[in-house]
Amino acid sequence: MTMTDTIDRSGAPLCELRDMQKAFGGIRAVDHVSIDVYPGEVVGVLGHNGAGKSVLMKMLSGAYMRDGGQIFVNGEEAEINNPRDARRYNIETIYQTLALADNLDAASNLFLGRELVNSLGMVDDPHMESETRKIMSRLNPNFRRYSTPVAGLSGGQRQSVAIARAVYFNAKILIMDEPTAALGVEETRMVAELVQELKRQGIGIFLIDHDIHQVKTLCDRASVMKNGRLVGTVRVDEVTEDDLLSMIILGKNPKDIAA
Repeated sequence: MTMTDTIDRSGAPLCELRDMQKAFGGIRAVDHVSIDVYPGEVVGVLGHNGAGKSVLMKMLSGAYMRDGGQIFVNGEEAEINNPRDARRYNIETIYQTLALADNLDAASNLFLGRELVNSLGMVDDPHMESETRKIMSRLNPNFRRYSTPVAGLSGGQRQSVAIARAVYFNAKILIMDEPTAALGVEETRMVAELVQELKRQGIGIFLIDHDIHQVKTLCDRASVMKNGRLVGTVRVDEVTEDDLLSMIILGKNPKDIAA
């Protein structure tokens, strides 16, 4: 069931990608694409493999240098040339692989590379667990397995840890890469609840996905790409799953098809 879109789009977008361009050799992977996201909004980024959606998001995350275009955060132009720059603008990415250390528990993963230390300069495990419990109580109150290596967690619980890490370090713009891929029904529901909590906190989310049903469930708008170009951006409560499928396959906006 799609929720009614109540996003306030009267001000500047939280993040705007304008006229983005990227080529690999003679292939235009991203060809003059513009999309945006507002606070508390989830924008699906759809398209077949090779459509350019991942390349577009990797330019926002700093993983790829763009050939052209501009990125704006809170209405001001952002200079993003590497992942460190992106984090400086509170942009975090949750990859499909989640990039978790399987042998470490939730707290050690949350603070991996950014460990908290005590007055003696030693890693402060109790403080890190306390902070992990605080952030988890906001995102996933049912999470209990704090001492378990994440290899022993379910897919949804692992997603919780990855999301908690991004939110703890002040993510305002989140890129999520197929967050429900390979998850069961209950796990998928858990991730959907996490996404709704992130929306309530005013975080803007770009959600890369192939699953049109999930896009209809989780997203407020959907931007569809084909062959490196933007087919169009639509409000998901105003289109059907078949409309989105037509955009992906035919590369035509529903308005154009109706005409």
